[in-house]
Amino acid sequence: MRIWDISPSLLCRQHLLAEHRELHGLWNILTIHQGRGGYSKHPETKRWQGKRMALYQRHQALVKEFNKRGYQHFSDLDIQYADGLRHQGVLLNSLAEQKQILIDKPCSCLIKYRK
Repeated sequence: MRIWDISPSLLCRQHLLAEHRELHGLWNILTIHQGRGGYSKHPETKRWQGKRMALYQRHQALVKEFNKRGYQHFSDLDIQYADGLRHQGVLLNSLAEQKQILIDKPCSCLIKYRK
């Protein structure tokens, strides 16, 4: 499970769609299951606890990128659960490390940063 902290515009199609799918799974853990079950102890889950508003805003950024690329989106989050902090200040990897992880993958993420 990974929610990136870099701009969605830098993600390839595969990683944009994967993050969106994983964000919905994380949202369910933090709202419906209230931190219980399978991935509740995952570091990515823990860093979003108390920051559902920030997660909601990340989702909205992904949706904006979907629209920009002409993708359809039919899975809005319920804003009534978007509480807590508006900013995610905890990173599992620095922004530079996240960019390097994506540059090292065989995809078109961060294409403008590749050598």
